[in-house]
Amino acid sequence: MLIILTITIALFVWGKYSPDVVALVSMLSLFLCGILNLNETLSGFSNSTVIMIASLFIIGEGLSQTGWTALAGKKLITLAGKSIPKLLVIITLGSGVLSGFVSNTGTVATLLPATISSAWSIGTMPSKILIPVAFGSNTGGLLTLTGTPPNIIANNALIEAGYDGFSFFEFSLIGLPLLIIAILYFRYIGFKLLPKNKTNNKPINIDATLHEWIEAYKIDNDYYRLRIRSVSPLLNTKLCDWDLENTYKVHVIRLKRRHPNRLKGMQPYIEMPNQETLLKYHDIITIKGNTEDINKLMITFRLGLMAKETAENELRNNLINQEVGMSEVIVTPKSFLVGREIKLHEYFNRYDIQLLAASRHQKPYLEDVITVNAGDSFIVRGAWNKIEKLKNQHKNIVVVGRPEEMLKDVDNLTPKSYVALGALLLMILMLVFKIVPGAIASLISAGIVLFTGCVPFSKAYKTISWTSVIMIAAMIPMGVAIQKTGTAEMISNSLIDILGKNNPTLLLVGIFLLTTTFSQFINNSATTVLMVPIVLLASTTLQISPEPLLITIAISASTAFLTPIGTTTNAMVMSSGGYKFVDYLKVGFPLLVLFLITTIILVPIIWPF
Repeated sequence: MLIILTITIALFVWGKYSPDVVALVSMLSLFLCGILNLNETLSGFSNSTVIMIASLFIIGEGLSQTGWTALAGKKLITLAGKSIPKLLVIITLGSGVLSGFVSNTGTVATLLPATISSAWSIGTMPSKILIPVAFGSNTGGLLTLTGTPPNIIANNALIEAGYDGFSFFEFSLIGLPLLIIAILYFRYIGFKLLPKNKTNNKPINIDATLHEWIEAYKIDNDYYRLRIRSVSPLLNTKLCDWDLENTYKVHVIRLKRRHPNRLKGMQPYIEMPNQETLLKYHDIITIKGNTEDINKLMITFRLGLMAKETAENELRNNLINQEVGMSEVIVTPKSFLVGREIKLHEYFNRYDIQLLAASRHQKPYLEDVITVNAGDSFIVRGAWNKIEKLKNQHKNIVVVGRPEEMLKDVDNLTPKSYVALGALLLMILMLVFKIVPGAIASLISAGIVLFTGCVPFSKAYKTISWTSVIMIAAMIPMGVAIQKTGTAEMISNSLIDILGKNNPTLLLVGIFLLTTTFSQFINNSATTVLMVPIVLLASTTLQISPEPLLITIAISASTAFLTPIGTTTNAMVMSSGGYKFVDYLKVGFPLLVLFLITTIILVPIIWPF
């Protein structure tokens, strides 16, 4: 078992092979060597923690696709300005406080997309920010009794030993000082040690993209908003009654109801009006057309011209939201469209897509009927899933960029946004009041996110970081093997025999070092369960209070700062930050030393022997 563990650690440190592959090979080795039986070998894949992690990725994606992470990212940027150290302080504090009430994995899953977006926006790599999120959430779990499983295990053991147990916020007496130390560490020391790894997860900045489109395509030149007055002939008629496109050469892009009535099926917005769309009093229609045609339309139908915002804000606020978006498409050289004379609007309409602008040779093209050339480019608007389907036409047109990533940068909130947030809050309530097990709570919330369309079913599996999930599932049997073979207990008893006979403070040091060593490789709950009976026996033998020993176990079980496999949160940020095994060791070791010193000084003062 020790040989397999050593080789596994060496392969993780080497970094040549993917961590999930290393973990799987390690798991198979434990079975082939006869250390574990079949059920024990595959126990990780039926572990509730693994199910919960996969579900949390879906819940996090729901928050991302419905605008919450984009909104949070912009708030973070606003608070931090252009200061990377300030962002480090904010994100470490935020993850720490949140994880005191939400699970550590839930905290990281929620903050991960916003943190990545914030890092890119202020001009740094995500690798300079993500480890503080993971370490901050691990530390923040020490703020409350339910913040992390080791706290609960230690408390239950204390009660079973005949003591009163810890109060809900008693852990914060040590957890708060440790969180402050973590924040100061990353602000002044850890920032210099964090790597600057190049990754390809840069989110699209939708505002910058819109600005580029405005400049290149002159979209704002023929973009107007008109109000239907009480005297307009359009009142209570349908668009098909007037044939505006052919008669007046204008195109209705969007409609806003000034007096919506949901009871009668009248929504506040009709994002993609069709020929059956009914026009009502005070409706505001967004129209594309040249100035002469718009003037003619206004006079003929007695329409009022609405004041325009700046072009960028106008497009951002009125043409892009959680339901519909915009994208750029380019005609390929082998496209069947090349050389054909077509009406562009009619071509894109067959895909339920609106054409907003066209360009040839980097110059705006204003004619509706054109002979298509290779390289012609267009700005189109439609439902996000419709734009995604345009990719199926890759032989004829190419969708530039990643529409699914643009959607994540939309920060305006819709009813689905509150559904996604409600799903997260529901999971928290179920966990806090222990209504159902954690895995079931996360599955229920993930199901809500999927069935309400916050995350399409087709994207559910794509949102899960399978490298992290498989690595954790494959490493759980290692913890089983360490306990089953008696290796952990043998080392623990030897350490206590050596240090426990001298004085309680040295015993405290030994317990911290042993617990944190195991926590780097096995689940912190398993580590705590292993250590609790040993320290209770030691406290009885030495006739000292078990409280400081149990608190030390809870603290050191949450200090898995040296490896990416020590905690779920470490694994969750690994691929997003492009981290290697050695990065955790380099950044985490100084913080671990600070935690050790703080624990040895404060714990005996707060909880005397």
